[in-house]
Amino acid sequence: MNNIVVLPIFLPLLFAIVLFFFQGRHKLQHVIATSGAAATLVVSLMLIGQVYNNGIQVLHIGGWRAPYGIPLVADMLAVLLAAVASIVTLACILYAQHSIGEQRKSNYVYPLMLLLLTGVNGSFLTGDIFNLFVFFEVMLLASYVLISLGSGKTQLRETIKYVVINMLSSSLFVIAIAYLYSITGTLNMAHLAERVAESGQTGLLTTVSLLLLTVFGLKSALLLFFWLPGSYRVAPLPIMALFGALLTKVGIYTILRTFTLIFNHEPQITHQIMLWMSAITMVLGAIGAVAYWSIKPILVYNIIISIGFIVFGIALATPESLGGALYYLIHDMLAKALIFILGGTIISIAGTDKLKEISGLIRYRPWLGWLFLLAALALAGVPPLSGFIGKITVLKSGISEQQYVMTAIGIITSLFVLYSVIKIFINSFWGETLLSEGEEKSTGKGALLPAAILAILVVGMGVGAEGVMLFVNEAVQVMTNPSLYIEAVLYSS
Repeated sequence: MNNIVVLPIFLPLLFAIVLFFFQGRHKLQHVIATSGAAATLVVSLMLIGQVYNNGIQVLHIGGWRAPYGIPLVADMLAVLLAAVASIVTLACILYAQHSIGEQRKSNYVYPLMLLLLTGVNGSFLTGDIFNLFVFFEVMLLASYVLISLGSGKTQLRETIKYVVINMLSSSLFVIAIAYLYSITGTLNMAHLAERVAESGQTGLLTTVSLLLLTVFGLKSALLLFFWLPGSYRVAPLPIMALFGALLTKVGIYTILRTFTLIFNHEPQITHQIMLWMSAITMVLGAIGAVAYWSIKPILVYNIIISIGFIVFGIALATPESLGGALYYLIHDMLAKALIFILGGTIISIAGTDKLKEISGLIRYRPWLGWLFLLAALALAGVPPLSGFIGKITVLKSGISEQQYVMTAIGIITSLFVLYSVIKIFINSFWGETLLSEGEEKSTGKGALLPAAILAILVVGMGVGAEGVMLFVNEAVQVMTNPSLYIEAVLYSS
């Protein structure tokens, strides 16, 4: 057993609890929160090294062996995503120092951001499907409060919608778990995989898998994304960046985990449905992204397009497509955090997100403009940036699997992504300068450090793709050979 496995969950929780004792001391809160996210990142990177060198690391909580106890399982898929989540949270905390300010609501922003990271990392690392539900609820509890920070009827309305939808999906999640337990007699994910394989994934189990796909589709905004555009738009700017980068990606992780480990025996049903859902998601997301002339909705609909594209790779279920989907998932978490931070900075400088009221910012904020262009090109998958590797791998897999229509949809919606984000760039930074430097609502300088960190990683993932693929291929090996996961959890000493 390896006790380090619990640290990506324990450290942000510990720092979040400590932060509640320092309300009103905003600078100290920022230092503590930054330290907590940085410490979580360090232990996540340590775990990546251990998993790469020594294989899957397992911690049986309380010393109770699986399948009777609750395991935490650090395979390469889980630790890669935990590390990226820690980077994103650190960047959003750095951004929040200047964008939240000294208001009363800032007393709660930092501890809740770390509590959300606790739930995210717990979801990645748990090896028990009921505890997956528990960590989902920890994450959602933090998000309920974060999205409601502020005032106004619109925010209250969207917060209520967000809470109700997630409560509904959580109820369905519990129902699906209850059915799984009644059929298999276990909640341990490795044991579930073994039991489902033994039964051959009966019709009832396939039905339960589709119920879980519905639940994860609601949480990840796969097809069932009607709640997302309004809810994310009303959140404070750093929270919108955090949500855009992390929340839906946890839902994608659960699809990736459950349909490669447990429900991988009837792909002609489950994965075909995923393909249809991903196609509709990409198309509707692209329509939304090009229809608006405001920064927030354009960026939010780009989340939906990327969700559809990642699930396209998952649904193909080949080693190459899974590797491309994971690579693109990691890229998307970093690039979405970057472009939301930069988009939020444009809004804070101009005092509006309406593109027709913003113009000529490149004159006073050239660094902001060029960083935004970099993020826009990365999102669209332009080489040699990070989005290109994952996107081209998934598209090649689509062609090799003769999914020509899906591949065409992936290419066309990528062009829609490029058009929508370049529209923001051209309208915000070029043209006549509408604001003098003294009339700007904010300096925007607080975004420079977190944006620079994320931009370096986005470029590094593109230029250094071979190095990143070593770790991605390690994760794919476990996804395509579930016995490695089962052996590590159930039978390794």
